[in-house]
Amino acid sequence: MPNTYLPKNIATYLNKRAEAGPWIITAPPSRSFTGVIVIPSLAEAANLPQTLESLSHNLPELLERFLILIVVNQRADATASETSDNRDTLKGLPRWKRQFHLDNLFWVDAATAGGELPAKQGVGLARKIGLDLALPLLNYRNDDPLMICLDADTLVQPNYLDAITRHFAATTAGGASIPYRHRQASDQAGQSAIDRYELFLRTYVLGLELAGSPYAFHTVGSAMACRASAYVASGGMNRRLAGEDFYFLQQVHKTSIVVPLAGTTVHPSPRSSTRVPFGTGRAVGDMLVDGEQRLLFYQPVVFSIVGEWLAWIAGNTGADASSFLNAAALISPVLHRVLEQSGFRDAWDNLQRNNRDNTKLLTSFHGWFDAFRTMRFIHELSDQMYPRIEPEGAIAPLLERAGHVAPASISEQLELLRSLQGTV
Repeated sequence: MPNTYLPKNIATYLNKRAEAGPWIITAPPSRSFTGVIVIPSLAEAANLPQTLESLSHNLPELLERFLILIVVNQRADATASETSDNRDTLKGLPRWKRQFHLDNLFWVDAATAGGELPAKQGVGLARKIGLDLALPLLNYRNDDPLMICLDADTLVQPNYLDAITRHFAATTAGGASIPYRHRQASDQAGQSAIDRYELFLRTYVLGLELAGSPYAFHTVGSAMACRASAYVASGGMNRRLAGEDFYFLQQVHKTSIVVPLAGTTVHPSPRSSTRVPFGTGRAVGDMLVDGEQRLLFYQPVVFSIVGEWLAWIAGNTGADASSFLNAAALISPVLHRVLEQSGFRDAWDNLQRNNRDNTKLLTSFHGWFDAFRTMRFIHELSDQMYPRIEPEGAIAPLLERAGHVAPASISEQLELLRSLQGTV
């Protein structure tokens, strides 16, 4: 039987925040695990076996410690093709379990009538169902179990679990962003689109790093992990149809800290998709239809403005809200408007009242001026003063500011950024 010992924080989360619904693990395991890999799957019968095979090449002694949980899911409005594909997946899972010798492979049926996801729900809820169902099956007696998010169309390396396990053994941080590199597309147009999108993501993180933002890490749903304690402290996975990875890691960072992991790389699919309103699949699809100019890059100056604002905050924690807003107006009128609209004056007064220590005050400030507010400010700057531009003018200045000679070609710049950001 699974370990019945649950720490108070885990039990409290399960009682108050865990997903309530009809979902259960099919033929649930009879023992506990030191970690879980949750994989949402919607119409992935062709891709999921490849993902499982890549997992099977990890060290047997590590695989034995991890529950692998597939959440086969769809909404009631799923297409006939998605419904048929999910039936094939549910039929195939017992066979793949045997084929790849994955004794710890289990699944949740959130696709059959009566167990489908509610309207307007998707991958965020599917992840949450799996993670929440796994919590009681983890062993808390000797360690803080690990919770890993992967996707059904993403391949991992043979050292995947080893690198993740070693990472958390060497850090006190509660969350991790895992290096990623999209797989090769089937044609040149697709390859060009996915390269441009990945370059956009990497340039944004580099800009945040140069600005001194604590949120300078990647938020890719198939490339993130955390401790069970960090998962429940953050409130668990959110139910968003898209962007669930961004908001989840933002919250984990606020409560437990997220740091980049090193030593392994996951390989997401480069394919286009219309399942979600934004993200990799949508961006690739839009570029294939409308051309690559559909995805333009932020001007380097916007990151300089963010950096100036964050530096001013760090050096003037004793100033009152009016002084901050006056300084913001000098840095950028857009910043001043964004802060006023966001209720900065009351927020800063409250932060100062409740955080007498400068370190705690800065931490609390970054909890308020979080990844979302940072992104919103950058969007406002781009919309109002510094229109987005082609990558040729956006990437080289940031690389040079970081102390690197910028290669001439976009593909070489992408490879340099991959290297700098830990992709192996």
